[in-house]
Amino acid sequence: MQIFHPNSHYDFVGKNRIAVILSLVIILGGLLSLAIKGGPALGVDFAGGTLVEVRFAAPTQAGDIRDALGNLPLGSFTVQQFGDDPNDFLIRIPQSPSDQQEFSGSLAGALQSRYGEGQLDIRRMEMVGPQVGQELMEKGFLALLYAMVGTLVYIGWRFEFRYAVAAIVALGHDVLVTLGFFSLFDKEFDLTIIAAFLTIIGYSLNDTIVIFDRLRENLGKQREESFAQTLNRSINETLSRTILTSGTTLLVVFSLFAFGGPVIHNFAFALLVGVIAGTYSTIFVAGALALAWDRWRLKRQAAHLIPSTSGS
Repeated sequence: MQIFHPNSHYDFVGKNRIAVILSLVIILGGLLSLAIKGGPALGVDFAGGTLVEVRFAAPTQAGDIRDALGNLPLGSFTVQQFGDDPNDFLIRIPQSPSDQQEFSGSLAGALQSRYGEGQLDIRRMEMVGPQVGQELMEKGFLALLYAMVGTLVYIGWRFEFRYAVAAIVALGHDVLVTLGFFSLFDKEFDLTIIAAFLTIIGYSLNDTIVIFDRLRENLGKQREESFAQTLNRSINETLSRTILTSGTTLLVVFSLFAFGGPVIHNFAFALLVGVIAGTYSTIFVAGALALAWDRWRLKRQAAHLIPSTSGS
């Protein structure tokens, strides 16, 4: 099935400058948001503490829940509505009690004294110590680093080092864009988001390799074309495959985002942003960097061919 004819001549390379500027604006906006907010909103997995989900039988407000728990030594805890049910709330507590059963009992008792017995259901309780949270964060980011290094080695071996660098920068672009959107929309950053980042890296890399593989094939035909023309033709020839793959993936991811429920909502949001960013970076960012590298190489070769006239 073809959406675009393989011989189409859309000028993607000619839009590289605009695309790179757009990417920089989005990334800088995300980084500015992260700086203002002091970093991403870390979940219990990374920050440590206790997360409690409570569903109430009757409508209530977050302020009333805070008042009911005010006499417990919980520190600076937060309460927020969770998911589609207006009676479902998350309570985040910045400490991990040593006795989970005793803590759960005291929490339930304080709420029942306000709302009445049988008027609430503690649906889940997650506890992570600060040391464990720090260790999970370090391992999560090491997983991302190892994925990037592995990508660099693989593409450098299969293609050329310049393509490997272009692919790595494009993958970094996808991660930074997704992280920026998480900050802008106040989404919680936890272990599932690390898994989403690794999925995005794999997806985006697959698209990039397809285009680079076609580029290498077209360069081997030794046509009378510049590198920019061959790159643009390679993108056009694989455009139908890129759009079909991205479109079907987005349909599944959007279904997860819309109907998957609150537990998987942030994971699906990360994939939704990441797949769009990955498709964009495959067409524009990776190609733009490969082209810039080729132009730099040609200038360097030309400079070595021109003899120096100094001192003559």
